[in-house]
Amino acid sequence: MYIYSLRILLATDVMALFATNVSCVYLLSWVILHEQFVGVRIVAVILCNTGIALLAYMDGITGSPTLGGVVLATSAAAGSAVYKVLFKKVIGETTFGQMSLFFSLIGLCNAALLWPICLALYFSGAESIQWGRLPWTALLSASILHLIANMLGNFSIALTYDLFITLGLITAVPVSAALDVLLYGAHFMGMKLAGMIFIAVGFFLVMFPDNWPDYITRLLRFNYRWSRRHGHGVSGGTQRDVIDYRTGYIKSHLRSPSGRVR
Repeated sequence: MYIYSLRILLATDVMALFATNVSCVYLLSWVILHEQFVGVRIVAVILCNTGIALLAYMDGITGSPTLGGVVLATSAAAGSAVYKVLFKKVIGETTFGQMSLFFSLIGLCNAALLWPICLALYFSGAESIQWGRLPWTALLSASILHLIANMLGNFSIALTYDLFITLGLITAVPVSAALDVLLYGAHFMGMKLAGMIFIAVGFFLVMFPDNWPDYITRLLRFNYRWSRRHGHGVSGGTQRDVIDYRTGYIKSHLRSPSGRVR
């Protein structure tokens, strides 16, 4: 579904829609894994859904394949979320060896079960392959990059935080947008731009930690203490009155150091 949606939409649109899988992961984690409920993440889910709706109707309703492409990309994101949550529930934390075995078995299952579908599509005429016209360089480059991306995305969890890997989804959107503008002359405006902004904001809200109000409280306390310390030093651009706590003397133009009135 992800690859087929690339035939209908720009790569930037598909990546932005696929980035909404983080909101699906949160909802499924809340229901299946019984994760903590965080109100701001529900707001993030609403923003992501709003962005999906804006992208679905950015080219109108009638006579446009955009809606079908958005449905395909969003379904791919939902399927990815289901896979991640079930992987976490069934397998849980894994080592390098277990991850290697798991993905090796997936590759063997693909090779054993999917080749009849390819032959059926070819001999039925649904997909005709003209070997001489295939862009072998582009296909091999895309295959190698896709393999590297999957290996980095799945094996780097054991080396770094999952948050950094997830951020790669949204950081790829502006890079892809720049390439679409340069290579295909794409324009991002109106409902398309608004939908991507909604999805990006919802993405970052989902990434908020569970105890994010505590961080805001600490930040406010730090700012309050800093402002009080800063206020004791300078007020109105002039230095405050100097107090000698040993003698109780307050610097004044009306009294001498001994306390007598001048």
